[in-house]
Amino acid sequence: MGGADVSEETAGGTTGASGSPGGTEGFPAPGAAAGAPGAAGTGGYGGDCTCGKCPRGAREGHRRAVAAFVALREEYAAGRGVPAALAHSAGAARQWVSDELALSARAVAERAAAEGAAWLDAVWRRTLLVLWPGIAVLVIMQAVTAIGTGWTAPRTAGLAAAVIMALALTGAGWRHRARGGLLAPLIGEDNRLSTSRTVAAGWLLLVAYAVLVQAVHLTLVTDADARQALVDGLELPRGAGLLTVLAVTCAVAVLVRRVVAVRIQGRRLQKVRAERPRAADLLTDDAGRGSLTDTQFLLLNVAAVSFAVVRLARDPSRLPDLPWAFAVVVVVGAVMYVAGKYAEGGRPVVLSVVRAREPGDLAAPIRIGDDIEIRGTGFVPPGAQGADLLARTVVRIGAVHVHVPLVPVAGGFGNPTDGVLTVPVPADVEPGRVEVRVVTAAGAETNAYTIDVQD
Repeated sequence: MGGADVSEETAGGTTGASGSPGGTEGFPAPGAAAGAPGAAGTGGYGGDCTCGKCPRGAREGHRRAVAAFVALREEYAAGRGVPAALAHSAGAARQWVSDELALSARAVAERAAAEGAAWLDAVWRRTLLVLWPGIAVLVIMQAVTAIGTGWTAPRTAGLAAAVIMALALTGAGWRHRARGGLLAPLIGEDNRLSTSRTVAAGWLLLVAYAVLVQAVHLTLVTDADARQALVDGLELPRGAGLLTVLAVTCAVAVLVRRVVAVRIQGRRLQKVRAERPRAADLLTDDAGRGSLTDTQFLLLNVAAVSFAVVRLARDPSRLPDLPWAFAVVVVVGAVMYVAGKYAEGGRPVVLSVVRAREPGDLAAPIRIGDDIEIRGTGFVPPGAQGADLLARTVVRIGAVHVHVPLVPVAGGFGNPTDGVLTVPVPADVEPGRVEVRVVTAAGAETNAYTIDVQD
């Protein structure tokens, strides 16, 4: 990773100190944006709401903050905007720019958090707009297919089970409306949609609906032989494949959660919190890159669930018979998914520390006030490309904690990066042999690397 590329969707902000450019498009300074997100109403934003309390206002406020930050970052990357009083000192100018960008990024992070909260509060209503129209579509399909064949007890059972499920899901969504409604059980601790939880939830809903159909159908049938046939359809051999897949996917959801927690505690995996859940989380890793293990696990289970739904629709008098070949395919996908979770990530590592040399400098040992270049891997965790998270990277030199300065370049940041960090050796560092460690935005600490510092 050559640089921390920060897109307009993940990082942004405004300037907060005098002497630097102001916000763009009428957006206020970070102090005003963070301190009073709803005070301006619509009058101070060109007629557009940026209150942060409604989804539209939060989205517009975040968009403007991102645009302002990008303009500020590009201004500094081009070498403009630095006060004349600091121009004589490259180190002081760099630190001033870093502090300004960090302050701006913090304001954008607050705007992003407001947008995420507003989105979660509103998304539960959107799920209802999908759920109940789906019930209406089911009623229409049942009515159309009943033409010529007549209305049957299985049709009534299917509709009744669907309404019961919809009522239960509506109640659950309302209860957790502040956390995304029906999405709440699918959101992991890192505020991303969990692939394993989503897959397990899909199978749970299918099995619950199938059992409800059988229960309602059993109450409608009065003939003894027909009732016995329904009971026979619930025997274990009939639904063995379905129940096996259900057990495997639920076990994977529990196991993966435990694996991730243990690896984080063991400093073998770095996790940072996302701004809000996104549908793409089901197919990508924390950095937004496509994930083969997640994609194959989701697609295989979608195919198997679709087959089971068709079997249930064609014969609602018994549990859908999932062939063992399908069950084995799902199990293989689950094994690959769990193995991928064991293999992903890694602990940040410092490989070497050298004195940063400017063109024309002579070879020399590391002295107080020099810049050092720390080379290694894992300094920027996946998903931590935002400026507010980059600004949390810290280097511990002996007993002194040095915040890694943000160095803007066109389109992103040249420091910090995943493999190289550049920091100054502060005057508080005692000369002699000292240890250098890096603490990433996820809170993981690297190994110690010893250097010799001369006065």
